[in-house]
Amino acid sequence: MKILFVHQFCGAMGGAETDILLEADSIKTRGHKIALLYASRTGRSEIAWDNTFTEQYSLATTTVPDVIQNFNPDTIYFHSLNDLAVLENLLDFGAPVIRRVHDHRLYCMRGGKYNYFTRNVCQRPASWRCVFPCLGFIARSGEGSLPFKWVSYRAKLREIQLNRRCERLVVYSEYQKTELVRNGFDPANIEVRVPAHMEEESVEAIPAVADNNKNNVLFVGQLIRGKGVDLLLRALAKIRVPFHADIIGEGNHRNYCERLCAALGLSDRVTFHGFMGREQVNQFYKQASLLAVSSVWPEPFGLVGREAMAHSLPIVAFDSGGIREWLFDGENGFLVPWKDTDAMAACIENLLHDKELARQMGMRGRELMSQQQEASRLDCALEQVLLQAVRRRCQKNLVTV
Repeated sequence: MKILFVHQFCGAMGGAETDILLEADSIKTRGHKIALLYASRTGRSEIAWDNTFTEQYSLATTTVPDVIQNFNPDTIYFHSLNDLAVLENLLDFGAPVIRRVHDHRLYCMRGGKYNYFTRNVCQRPASWRCVFPCLGFIARSGEGSLPFKWVSYRAKLREIQLNRRCERLVVYSEYQKTELVRNGFDPANIEVRVPAHMEEESVEAIPAVADNNKNNVLFVGQLIRGKGVDLLLRALAKIRVPFHADIIGEGNHRNYCERLCAALGLSDRVTFHGFMGREQVNQFYKQASLLAVSSVWPEPFGLVGREAMAHSLPIVAFDSGGIREWLFDGENGFLVPWKDTDAMAACIENLLHDKELARQMGMRGRELMSQQQEASRLDCALEQVLLQAVRRRCQKNLVTV
């Protein structure tokens, strides 16, 4: 089968890009032919993407009709793209379009599904309330000279309408599915699929973390306000036992967090490493005592948690979005009340102090990861979803004829 991946970026950026590359590698090894249509390159880990997607098309130098003519895909695996005209052209082509929903941008004008100023999580579907009182037409910009950009409410409604034409929507969690249904999507067309892959190696191939006396707290993720690194720092400032925290990631909130770190007197105990490739990150997983997930935005899932579980690490995380679907309080870590830095500090300190508890929780997480991976293999691999979509589209065409 010929599968055209469509995404805004070529190269590493965040969890979505990690998952896309791993899925592409997995699909490619099963004999399918893949290609990538993208808008821009990130400058990060591009060699890995070039090795996986040996056939690539840039929207800067080609058009959708040219891509369709040259590659002629059996199905289109659409991830995220800012240009709605491209999505509409792909939908009109006739091949089934499968949409992987990575985050909340499909139905949230600002993208985070929470109020930027109060950080309160939004419980409403897309509506005129996104304009007022949410002021969702003003969003942070990652491009150009201005820090903000204008977002069109009318364009957001059009995006939702176009995505309803997709043959299937694939999400990471029941939480995401609930949000899509709230925005008028048919639940029968939404597939919940937790990624079954794990890096370039299976869960079994990753050695269990040995007992160690190091008190290393690890954070991995984009340094944007929704990831709550500032709250993690405030929690770390309350910990009484010796520790060191490694913060891996890059983003527009880094400068603020570094200043806060210094103000809290944590500069000698916290290191900001910036962006790192997967092999480098894996080395930090192997040396860590636990993973901290301080997200205050409602995480669609939290892929970083599965990475930590595969490395036998216990996890301490705020109860945000879909995190509770893989983090079971008292089993593979602690699920902390949202934004409660006192509780987060207490749970981190507990795991740093009680090495046996940390080891047991880490091994339990590893067991859960293995079970979920096996269930995904037996239940619904992405390959099957794509094949089913092709069959449904063929049956519809036969009925029409």
